[in-house]
Amino acid sequence: MVNDLKTRIEGALDSIRDYLKSDGGDVRLHGVSEDGIVELELLGNCEACSMSHLTMKAGLEQVIFKVAPEVKQVVAINQK
Repeated sequence: MVNDLKTRIEGALDSIRDYLKSDGGDVRLHGVSEDGIVELELLGNCEACSMSHLTMKAGLEQVIFKVAPEVKQVVAINQK
């Protein structure tokens, strides 16, 4: 079950990875807790970008919630 969830989340992240890379950024799935919290690590320009909160809410969260409705929260472990 957890592997299936991670696979779906990775697929969702892959679907927007080109967008992130076009601005010099990327994202890595850091982990998924048993209580439905997805931890992401923002990489490259995404890590320090002042708009990273919008990328999280309007981009990353939305694609993850779409493929994994059981996820309760998406957090960036290194968001500034």
